[in-house]
Amino acid sequence: MIDIESLKYPIGRFSMPAEPDLKSAISEITQFPELIEAATAKLSKAQLDSPYRPGGWSLRQVVHHLADSHMNAFIRFKLTLTEDTPTIKPYLEASWANLADGYLDIESSIILLKQIHFKWAVLLESMSAEDFDRCYFHPESQKKVPLSEATHLYAWHGLHHLAHIQHLALRENW
Repeated sequence: MIDIESLKYPIGRFSMPAEPDLKSAISEITQFPELIEAATAKLSKAQLDSPYRPGGWSLRQVVHHLADSHMNAFIRFKLTLTEDTPTIKPYLEASWANLADGYLDIESSIILLKQIHFKWAVLLESMSAEDFDRCYFHPESQKKVPLSEATHLYAWHGLHHLAHIQHLALRENW
């Protein structure tokens, strides 16, 4: 029997660490593009078009989703650092994944991830403790999200989707 929950959340669902470690979270965000590039470097077109779980996105769509999501995250950080508790704009991730650019070669999103994460890492490294306490308002959850939590969330998010790719490769013996 397939355990869909473990296929959906191979590293578990996100929860804010009891002992937050911004330095480690920033390091994970900084290193992420190289990890995703290495995990996908030798995958064939057919492998990239394989879903990571039944009913899930293809690996290709996962990579493009990461670029979309992390572009949005970077903008959310910049808005939060320059405005007083901005309300962020949610987006329909599944709908975005089905747009034409979700079927491109993954190289465009790998390049975007490298550039976004480079700029994001510079921004994160420049932030003060007070900056990490700044919040944005998420209208779907109806809660304020401090940038310290968002940093941990996006560090997890990258590793979460990296695990989708790595686990499928292991299951399929790629």
